[in-house]
Amino acid sequence: METAELLLVLLIVVSAVVTLSRRLRVPYPVLLLVAGLAIGAIPGVPRIELAPDVVLVLVLPPIVYVTAFLTPIRSFRAEIGNIASLAVGLVLASIAVAAGVALVLVPGMTVPIAIALGAIVSPPDEIAATAVLERLAVPRRIVALLDGEALLNDATALTVYRVALLTAAAAASAFTVAPAGRFVVMIVGGVAIGLVVGWAVAEIRARLSDVPVETTISLLTPYAAYVPAELFGVSGVLAAVTAGLYIGRRSSRIMGSDVRIAGRAFWDMLVFLLNGVVFILIGLELSALARDTDRATLLALGAAGLAVSVALIAVRAAWLAGIGAWQRLVLRERHPLTASEVAVLSWSGMRGVVSLAAALAIPIALPSGSPVPARDAVIAITFTVILVTLAGQGLTLPLVIKAVRLGGGDDDRDAEETQARRELIGEAMKRIDDLYERWPGHRPLLDQLRTAYQHRADHEDQLDQAPGNEAEQELVEHRQIRRDVIDAQREALADMRDRSAIDDDVLRKIERDLDLEELRMEA
Repeated sequence: METAELLLVLLIVVSAVVTLSRRLRVPYPVLLLVAGLAIGAIPGVPRIELAPDVVLVLVLPPIVYVTAFLTPIRSFRAEIGNIASLAVGLVLASIAVAAGVALVLVPGMTVPIAIALGAIVSPPDEIAATAVLERLAVPRRIVALLDGEALLNDATALTVYRVALLTAAAAASAFTVAPAGRFVVMIVGGVAIGLVVGWAVAEIRARLSDVPVETTISLLTPYAAYVPAELFGVSGVLAAVTAGLYIGRRSSRIMGSDVRIAGRAFWDMLVFLLNGVVFILIGLELSALARDTDRATLLALGAAGLAVSVALIAVRAAWLAGIGAWQRLVLRERHPLTASEVAVLSWSGMRGVVSLAAALAIPIALPSGSPVPARDAVIAITFTVILVTLAGQGLTLPLVIKAVRLGGGDDDRDAEETQARRELIGEAMKRIDDLYERWPGHRPLLDQLRTAYQHRADHEDQLDQAPGNEAEQELVEHRQIRRDVIDAQREALADMRDRSAIDDDVLRKIERDLDLEELRMEA
């Protein structure tokens, strides 16, 4: 099977499996992993050989960039202490524990390679956790902590990973002052390059108004930050993250509405496809590894991977419990992490795309020409950790959330949204009153706009006064009324096209206006 044909098959499988996962209410990364295992077990399916760095360079920059772009800065700032503890302290502790377990259980493992393994498996991937959390509507604090952790833990882990490989290449057996200093340089340099790239891209996009061009620039931005940073020997992940944070903060002022709508759809599709294909690749690689490794070695490496997985879960739970106890007993914070939050966060540490990319990016040989020690063992343990955490924690996380009664909605976010909508309506009506003097010849239009906004204001007040079920029912009925009106226009528009009263380009232009109106209604 040719590469293009195999890629087409994988995309079809991704679409089908994700659709099935939503029907079964199972996190889609879990089913994609199972699908990859099943496809890899089919006789005659070729093994996909990926060159080192391909997954890391092609997949990682856009994923971390869009995560940073969409990060809510206020929530990030509010939880910066917890996020830093998880993304730096917990990652370093996880690296140390995983490296220690690997050194004990894996023959031929060296200290630098063990640390590289720890860096590979230490950062959780929030994709699987988010798929569960969004469905169960957990409090915003949980989502903010996981998103913030995912934003920075990759940078911490991959910086340690780079330093460990450099140390291995220098044939050192342990970290020295020089690698520690290099660690700091990589962090500072990555942030600096990300700021420069973010500022330059923001200045360019502020002067553009072409949707395809801006979308193309947005796709190139993470690579424009990541690749130069890696060439200069600093953290490419931090560069992409910094650029994403900077541009995301300025997006409301440098992008038009059409660019934001098209861009969000484009990035949703791109991240979905990247994650989907990579999770299937994990399954394919696991299946190929099982075929190519003798049973005794496979069982030994599987046992080592299981031990590393248990150690990672334990250190995460202990770290989070320690944070909660410190906040409650020593700092006496007003809102420390509760036992329920600790339980959910502890069980949300699934590994995925980043771990796979880093494992596959380990070079086959050192600069001296000698093979990298225990490279196959590192890859096998990484795949085992991904399998154990994705399948074990991913499938049971909904049960944990329900057991600690943490799902059910976020009242604070709903209240913020309601208040923001109310204030926007008031601001719109003030501006309409001012426009009567500026546009005296357009009073009918201004009267129409004022009536529409007054209706919205009255509707918000009625919803506040109505019981919950009545308010929800009224919203459903209002949406249905508006949808019926829009559907009638769509049917009439299609009928005009069918009887050649209008051409397809006219249909699409008007249809876009109806689609935007429906999106506003759904919002």
